[in-house]
Amino acid sequence: MIADILNSSALQIMLVGAMVGIASSAVGTFLVLRGNSMLSDAISHSIVFGIVVVWLLTHQQSGLVQLVGAALTGLLTVLLTEALASTKRVKQDAAIGLVFPALFSIGVLLLNIYAHDVHIDTHTVLLGEIGFVWLDTTELWGIHIPKAVITMGIMTAFNYGFIVLFYKELKISTFDPALAKTLGFMPTLLFYVLLMLTSSTAVAAFDAVGAVLFIAFAIVPPSAAYLLTDRLWAMFIIGAFISIASSISGYYLAVYWNVSIGGMMAVMTGVFLMLAFLAGPRYGVITQRLERRRARQAPTAPPEAHSEH
Repeated sequence: MIADILNSSALQIMLVGAMVGIASSAVGTFLVLRGNSMLSDAISHSIVFGIVVVWLLTHQQSGLVQLVGAALTGLLTVLLTEALASTKRVKQDAAIGLVFPALFSIGVLLLNIYAHDVHIDTHTVLLGEIGFVWLDTTELWGIHIPKAVITMGIMTAFNYGFIVLFYKELKISTFDPALAKTLGFMPTLLFYVLLMLTSSTAVAAFDAVGAVLFIAFAIVPPSAAYLLTDRLWAMFIIGAFISIASSISGYYLAVYWNVSIGGMMAVMTGVFLMLAFLAGPRYGVITQRLERRRARQAPTAPPEAHSEH
């Protein structure tokens, strides 16, 4: 019975989407809080360069070596960005806009020149096709499970393992880097490790969902969670819930309207962000307007009479 349910292609597609969302939103939460959301976009594009270089050196299209190559490329992206920003001639966001298109274009050129006959293409890397994940499975305990579920499960364990292990250090480094440095927490090193995990998560998600959906899951659920709570641990829970809900609703709406499944999942993350923006219990636009209206309509207390002595 359970095997029949898990072998459902619909359930496998939604499960992959949810796993990608949970893993991506975990690392994306810190990028959002640090104001480095665009780094997820930069990393997801620039690691095309790392994927191609690793293939040229090892002829491996997947596996641990590709994850390492992607992590190093993500680190290279950040180092080049900070090097440009440190010149004070360009701002941080402009530096990001200069670095990742350069690395991405070099990766595409290398791909077209040296690997044009290999199953690595920019369309697959950027868009992916989550609707076909149920075709690439492996048998585990007699159940056929998509390889993407196993890969993303491992990345989820790595991401949350790192966050749990260094929760206090990451929290202080995110909100007060100067204090973290004073306490000896090495905030720069923690940030680089976080970016390497972000790069590895992006590569692990590429075969299934592509870069576009990875970016949506890495940034939009944490942003929505940020509008709903001020507690860091709650942001992880809300981000994971929004990822799961976006995967389920996105799948059924995509089937109903006969549109891209991955695209509809990304759209649904935006729908949940809009709901948080409009109707959040504390920072929602509608909620704040209602509170201001109640404050204006509340009767004011008469001034107290002062007795003369």
